[in-house]
Amino acid sequence: MELHVYKNADELSQAVASWMAGSIADTLKKQDRFTIALSGGSTPRLLHKILAAPPYKDQIEWSKLHVFWGDERDVPFEDDRNNAKMAYDTLLNFVPVPAAQIHIMRTDIGPVESAAEYEKILQAYFDKSPGSFDLVLLGMGDDGHTLSLFPGTAAVHEEKAWTIAYFLKAQDMYRITLTKTIVNRAARVAFLTTGTGKAHALKEVLKGAYNPDLYPSQEIKPVPGELHWFVDEAAAAELE
Repeated sequence: MELHVYKNADELSQAVASWMAGSIADTLKKQDRFTIALSGGSTPRLLHKILAAPPYKDQIEWSKLHVFWGDERDVPFEDDRNNAKMAYDTLLNFVPVPAAQIHIMRTDIGPVESAAEYEKILQAYFDKSPGSFDLVLLGMGDDGHTLSLFPGTAAVHEEKAWTIAYFLKAQDMYRITLTKTIVNRAARVAFLTTGTGKAHALKEVLKGAYNPDLYPSQEIKPVPGELHWFVDEAAAAELE
């Protein structure tokens, strides 16, 4: 695990954009596609806007990217809470990724059906490979959740399915999510974590006792892939 600490969200986002561009370029020297799972939440918005503008808009070989999502709320695509909509509004509408290579988690069908359909897409990409994504971008909530793996839910412990849907009582909605099983096969996983609200959870996830029922982010341990935490000083405040 590598921890990278930056002064604020702006510096962090610039650093992650540069790191991503380098990772994409290095990977495409060895293979003809780069698979990435995007995150929802507020932190990636800034990153997306940096990637969608020069120099990265011109540097990255967008035509070779295959885009996925880590999780989704079961709300219509037009809803501002929809993670795919956010990614289109801030990134995908501005870079030339072929439409056929963008795989949203559908919310125009039932959530369980959507999860099953997404798993089939993932199987088509990764079934014959010991690995999975070239990069998974993740956020972490104030409560230590990541993806839609929330504290105290069975989703945290899913071992077989790569994608599941379940009803989250606390939010009164269905969530569709990748599981640790597929994410932990990724070549690189990067958490983007900013703000004082994340400080306690970050300390517990990185330094505390192993208790994924309280802090599900502890379950993300890519083997043999890389795990990176990109955090700002506010989020790192409780780390020694």
